[in-house]
Amino acid sequence: MRKKTFQIEVSPETGSVTAIYMSPAKPACILTLAHGAGAGMQHVFMETLAESLSKAGIATLRFNFPFTEQQKKRPDSPAVAQAAIAAAIQKAQSLAPGIPLFAAGKSFGGRMTSQYISTHPDSPVQGIIFFGFPLHAAGKPSTDRAVHLQAIKIPMLFLQGSRDTLATWDLIASVCQSLPTATLVRLEGADHSFKAGKTDVIALLTAETKRWTDAVANS
Repeated sequence: MRKKTFQIEVSPETGSVTAIYMSPAKPACILTLAHGAGAGMQHVFMETLAESLSKAGIATLRFNFPFTEQQKKRPDSPAVAQAAIAAAIQKAQSLAPGIPLFAAGKSFGGRMTSQYISTHPDSPVQGIIFFGFPLHAAGKPSTDRAVHLQAIKIPMLFLQGSRDTLATWDLIASVCQSLPTATLVRLEGADHSFKAGKTDVIALLTAETKRWTDAVANS
């Protein structure tokens, strides 16, 4: 397994962010992996997931959003976050040319990724993976955050915990049913942090990601 750490320039105004490329010897695909609003790319969940995906033949490019790089608590504006995602997608494409490229994210990272893709239909990304789409604030059920998903034409994989307080099951199921390219996977007992007792949720997330990316890449 190869692992490299380097800087990616987001923009002259924003500056650069740290990124980590992790890859098996012969990756089947590569995906950008954006972190959530509450933790950076080196959070144990992000690190463990990237390692598990690498063992399954999937390369990842993790990166910090500018607010994390600058040690700020308030998440970036959508424009800044999406600029970081765009830079990561471009870097991933250059790191692994010729293999399928996917974009993924945990919570906030996934939502910012889909917002970017929804306005950039010419992106080289073949599909989007949501590791817990944050459909609404806890205790405030709503589907407003999903409106932009209607504009996305590429395949989308929603990996959602059945106890996720940021995406009540009935609502996320309804949203996915309305999206022709969406696949929804229910992870029984898991919360928004993908904690589900003694269940090895990372293994489940990896298996579902591998199965789906293989299917999309070979379709």
